[in-house]
Amino acid sequence: MLLISEYIRSVDADIDINGFCSGVTSCVNSVYDKDTKEHAKSHPEERITASCIVFSKKRREIWMIGDCQCLIDGKLYENPKPDESILAGHRAEIISKALAEKTHTIDDIRNNDIGRKAIIPDMIRNMENQNKTYSVVDGFPIPMDKVKRISLADNEGTVVLASDGYPFLCPTLSLSEEALHQQLTNDPLNIKTFKATKAFMDGNNSFDDRTYIRFRYSANYL
Repeated sequence: MLLISEYIRSVDADIDINGFCSGVTSCVNSVYDKDTKEHAKSHPEERITASCIVFSKKRREIWMIGDCQCLIDGKLYENPKPDESILAGHRAEIISKALAEKTHTIDDIRNNDIGRKAIIPDMIRNMENQNKTYSVVDGFPIPMDKVKRISLADNEGTVVLASDGYPFLCPTLSLSEEALHQQLTNDPLNIKTFKATKAFMDGNNSFDDRTYIRFRYSANYL
């Protein structure tokens, strides 16, 4: 995340999506030493990895690399990992069975997520396909057909850029936080109203990292 942030601060505002993906890849790749880089080539699951969503003011575009999300005038755009929903569903089945058979309680699972532990091998196998079947920033070439590019309209509107830590992305931060709180209250294991690969662990107020940015754009200043 820090490397990507540093790169964005230094990059030319006129850069296009291909130049950005190539440049940010080189930036991250430069921190691997020779032995680590060689190992990472054949072990994608062990690379330093992040997703990012970028707004190009100059080009009036939004670029989605990895599992992030955005709202453009209320329309939701997502870029999820392949099979993420399948794994989340499998985890939900495991946990639902444990709760039904009363071998575990909700509190038990919030301290020891047995469902997540069961799907971790499959999650790692999926990570072996990063920058093959889906895009991320990890210092190795990004398949451009897996990067989502969204062009903004020529008039004006509102954009929300966010990480995938918000299960229900809303037009304002307060509404998104409230929806997150309701999810924690009503379905803390993330197996019903929202299925995820992890629960709200005991003591946490979320199940994943979250970033939220909202701004208005207009043809007059873009």
